[in-house]
Amino acid sequence: MATVTITGASVTIEFGPWERLFAGRARHAIPLAAVRRASATDEPLRIPRGARKGLTVSGHTKIGVWGIYGGPRQLVSVSRHLPAVHLLLDRTSSGGEFDEVVISLPDAARVAAAIQAVAV
Repeated sequence: MATVTITGASVTIEFGPWERLFAGRARHAIPLAAVRRASATDEPLRIPRGARKGLTVSGHTKIGVWGIYGGPRQLVSVSRHLPAVHLLLDRTSSGGEFDEVVISLPDAARVAAAIQAVAV
């Protein structure tokens, strides 16, 4: 399972061993200035859309990059059994790679509120 750490100027996501394989990275750092909105969702499997590069276990898990041919580009690691943090990003400020990040965490509401509080 991924972990999220909030530091002075960024949000850092560390992916677990299996997630790294499908997400194509071990970590992803997002400048807090690039976060437009942080929220929690209880239905994270509904958010990823479009063409993907990664893993989908229908109705259970999605890990990878969605929106690779158009639409919002999303970095995703979500599970049906856990809520998720959903970050809407300013793509230019975040390094130009993603428009959204969706990560399942047991304490997603707390993490989303903490990010929103320091990002604004």
